[in-house]
Amino acid sequence: MRDNLADLAARLRGEGLSVRENADGAALTTFRTGGPVGLLVDAADREEMLLALRMTAGTGAPRRILGNGSNVLFGGGGFPGIVIRALPGEAELVRDEDGFGILGAFAGTLLSRTANLAMEKGFAGMEALSGIPGSVGGAVYMNAGAYGRTVADVLLESLSFDGENTVWIPAGEHRFGYRESIYKEEPERTVLYARFRLEPGDPAEIRRRMQEYALRRRTSQPLEFPSAGSVFKRPAGYFAGKLIEDAGLKGFRIGGAEVSPKHAGFIVNAGGATPEDVFRLIRAVQKRVYEKDGVRLEPEVELLGDFLCEEELPWNS
Repeated sequence: MRDNLADLAARLRGEGLSVRENADGAALTTFRTGGPVGLLVDAADREEMLLALRMTAGTGAPRRILGNGSNVLFGGGGFPGIVIRALPGEAELVRDEDGFGILGAFAGTLLSRTANLAMEKGFAGMEALSGIPGSVGGAVYMNAGAYGRTVADVLLESLSFDGENTVWIPAGEHRFGYRESIYKEEPERTVLYARFRLEPGDPAEIRRRMQEYALRRRTSQPLEFPSAGSVFKRPAGYFAGKLIEDAGLKGFRIGGAEVSPKHAGFIVNAGGATPEDVFRLIRAVQKRVYEKDGVRLEPEVELLGDFLCEEELPWNS
């Protein structure tokens, strides 16, 4: 496979794309740990994204689309395939005939950038999402949300590539659910671009709400450490952080990975954590919570590649 990827890398470079072989996986995620990625292809806009997707199709190598890497962990053994990374890029906002703001952004554009643009232009709706450290594409992919608001509340449509054609998908056809969407159900689809419909508002009030959300994050979340945000999905009828805290796991460490003493729903890289430290800690938390409360915590973080350890799920052992 290595020779095939080297040939592919040469072809991609020949088309003007930015390519790196054996890229540092730690630099690609907000966890700041991870093994090497076989081939990293960077795409700066829709055209480069489409070119990369088409040229890397049918290789037989595993392939993953990445934005800011805020919900991903690569194993220490590396990811032997292809990662196409959408870089922070274009965003624009126009007023439609009804007075609403239509904010369009490339998949790699950070949510914080879209929220700031909306604030500057006097349009509301992105405030609660402004502190999510992810990209537009990733946010649509997983219906990201915070403080009672999700992407589903503001999305107008997304531009999708299904491996053959590009098509605009209206918001109502995204099959949105809790951290779910058509993109998760149909992994052959890729988000290229998204448009959001926002209400007009007072820029000063929008700024005030954004500052309020930012303060709430700073006081309740361990933003001073690398992490992937909330590690586990919210189980029906429970809050993951409360279950973990009640299990006595705040501050529990394996190597350099730690259940945050500030917010038990976060696992942080407290210094020198390996991917296996994080992986083992995830499994340890799942085991303890399951044994105490009978609740199966499901990771929200995607675990990719080869993890150099084997930790059984408590309900499979």
